[in-house]
Amino acid sequence: MNTYRKTAVLVGIFFIIGTVAGILSMVFLGSFLEDPDYLANIAANENNIILGALFILTMGFALTMVPVLLYPIFKKYNHALALGAVVFRGALEAVVYMAQAALWLMLLTLSQEFRLAGLGETAMFQHLGALFMQTDTWLAHLLSIVFSLGALMIYWIFYRTKLIPRWLSVWGLIGGLLYFVAPMVGLFGTDWGFLMLPLALQEMVLALWLIIKGFDQTALASLSKK
Repeated sequence: MNTYRKTAVLVGIFFIIGTVAGILSMVFLGSFLEDPDYLANIAANENNIILGALFILTMGFALTMVPVLLYPIFKKYNHALALGAVVFRGALEAVVYMAQAALWLMLLTLSQEFRLAGLGETAMFQHLGALFMQTDTWLAHLLSIVFSLGALMIYWIFYRTKLIPRWLSVWGLIGGLLYFVAPMVGLFGTDWGFLMLPLALQEMVLALWLIIKGFDQTALASLSKK
């Protein structure tokens, strides 16, 4: 039981680290990616781009650790779902985060070359830049889908096992469904990013709950008998 208490605290800490790192990555990167003159400005803000990429990698590592830490407990309820959570909110999510970071660093290199290019070559760099930016958009949609599917697996197990209060796991399930709808709508050019907010808030509440309260001891005892 003491081991599970440490697990709960670590899961909560990784949730917070992942969220904070994600916010910081947007602080350093957000304005440059939305700038119409991004090809000229990204190279002039090299440190911001590199820091943004490092923070998104930190976010990916932290959030990947969540299902990995939960796996020994979750598998006692359902091995397939526990493994699915590791695959979706672990491996696949990490791969997409790494792809995003690599893409941003490639944009930095492209921007540096753009500033050195002659007038006759700028069109080629602009086309490549547009391709990179569109790829980043598709990766964001893919990440949201993978993230939400993994979240639904995690919160379904939480709901069934009662390791956390039911109201908190139901909030996670509803938030996961809304998070899944957002990229589905986004694929058709409509921005419903506000649908992601309920799950983002829920995971911060969950993080604090796990750090302060931990897992329900009765639920843990019940799982240990299986």
